[in-house]
Amino acid sequence: MNVGLKLGTIVLVSLIVFVAQAKHPADPYKILGVDRSASQRDIKKAFHKLSLKYHPDKNKEKGAQQKFEEINNAYEILSDEQKRKNYDLYGDEKGGPSFDSGNAGDSGGYTYFTSGGSGQSQWQNMGGEKEQSFSFSFGGPSGGNPFGFGLNDIFSNFFGGSGGGSSGFRFGGSQFGGSHSSGGSQFGGSHSSGGPQSGPKTSPKTIRVVNSKVFEKEINDKGLTWLLLSFRPSKTLPQHDQSILEEVANSLKGALKVGKVNCEIESSFCKTHKLNPYGAPRLFVYSFITSESGSFVEYSGDWDLRALKSFCQEHLPRFSRRISLDNFAPSFGDREKLPRVMLLSTRKDTPVIWRTLSGLYRKRLIFYDAQVRDVSDSAVKRLGVSALPAIVGWLANGEQQILKAGVSVKDVESAVQELGLLLDSFEKKNKKVASTRPKKTESESSGRQIPHLTTLNFHDICGEENPVCLLGVFRSSKAKRKLESILSVVSQKSLSRRRLSSDSKDSISYAIVDATQQQTFLDAFDRFRFKSQDKFLLAYKPRKGKYAAFTADLTEEEAEKFIGSVLSGDVQFSKTRQKPLIK
Repeated sequence: MNVGLKLGTIVLVSLIVFVAQAKHPADPYKILGVDRSASQRDIKKAFHKLSLKYHPDKNKEKGAQQKFEEINNAYEILSDEQKRKNYDLYGDEKGGPSFDSGNAGDSGGYTYFTSGGSGQSQWQNMGGEKEQSFSFSFGGPSGGNPFGFGLNDIFSNFFGGSGGGSSGFRFGGSQFGGSHSSGGSQFGGSHSSGGPQSGPKTSPKTIRVVNSKVFEKEINDKGLTWLLLSFRPSKTLPQHDQSILEEVANSLKGALKVGKVNCEIESSFCKTHKLNPYGAPRLFVYSFITSESGSFVEYSGDWDLRALKSFCQEHLPRFSRRISLDNFAPSFGDREKLPRVMLLSTRKDTPVIWRTLSGLYRKRLIFYDAQVRDVSDSAVKRLGVSALPAIVGWLANGEQQILKAGVSVKDVESAVQELGLLLDSFEKKNKKVASTRPKKTESESSGRQIPHLTTLNFHDICGEENPVCLLGVFRSSKAKRKLESILSVVSQKSLSRRRLSSDSKDSISYAIVDATQQQTFLDAFDRFRFKSQDKFLLAYKPRKGKYAAFTADLTEEEAEKFIGSVLSGDVQFSKTRQKPLIK
């Protein structure tokens, strides 16, 4: 026999062995990300999650169509009891020993190779109930070299060389020709077999690595909600749960960022913010609901996409005040230079996009939003809006402008970017107006005089007949003057004087307190928290014995927002240590 033909036969057999190994069907359990002991409920749940993620109508990324087909094939096997049993026993849902399963069979079956002539060769598996054949055509001419390609071409590419044309044959996660993907190898053609991928997996970019520097630069008091996973390397998050985090990040992209912190490396950071996992990984949302400057709230629900997404949406910023357009007129104090912006929409709740913007711009703009029926509403007509949704703005001089009517966006991320540019431009215009605004005389700007809290007026201001008393606490003469100026203006506004019920007094009564003289009074609220504060606001509910404090940078805008939160119940109140009494 010709030596070349013998060598060709050896190479062909080797090639077929490689093909046989690579054609081993992908494990349906791995495709769906479930254990072999998974219940039908778990399998169905995993299928729905993955099919939603890779559905061609939703996912346009390369390979999504192929992945979607793999998921459906895997579910077809595991959702059918007989097919699943066959796969568990034989590695093939059809039942019995098979070539693809890599098992010659338990019934004494054997496999042999035959040459079919004309470039056709066959593997045959004998044994069991029926014979199975597997044919491979190499497209060569009927005479000469029966394999259809030169041996030199094979060996030239065996180790990844550029070699003979497009049939590049190389080892290990490599190519057998063409663009056909099969796990880590390629055989030719354009259809991917979806086998298990070889080589290390790249970590997803949707989940940021967070440390103390990243926290201070990008998270702390920046107005954007984060979902943060704390873990230790010995207790990492399962791939299934990590994929849920990625899906939440993608579905709320633009409104939410997702990060992870290694508490073994960032032990001080985790301890300071009480993020230590102690065992299994823990999940927190950096929320602006419980604190205006942001704080961590732990998620304790199920690892379910819908539940986790709902939790994150609940903790998005709420710095936009929902108002009724009836009799609405934004008021501006003497030193209030922040512009107002309002979203008009038919939505029952404040849209995610507007809540996100209200967090990012909370120190630069004052946000409102209102639900309207349609453009025929009299209040909408009064504002001059011709299409919904619409954004209306008011400059510091009271001038109204239609920033955008008929707002149309693709997704949250693009909306935040596009509307952000709109708000930036409006803010810039407002700065020009504010810089040229004439100053009012002292008599024009004087407002209501705020009294000192004393034993004589304590009952009238902070007695149990008063729903809320708002106290401006100071430690220096400069802080006192600023508090008096802010509260004298804010206390005159309709929002700050709104009645809680028809038979009650004004909702809020006002006073200022000298912290250097009334430390015992402040200790009744918190013994340590306020000792370093030069000025802050304290909202006290005498009937309930609860209080809330605002200790951030104080302006008329921030004071008004804090009072609005107190009235609407959007601020968290704490129990007093004891009943506060003034000396």
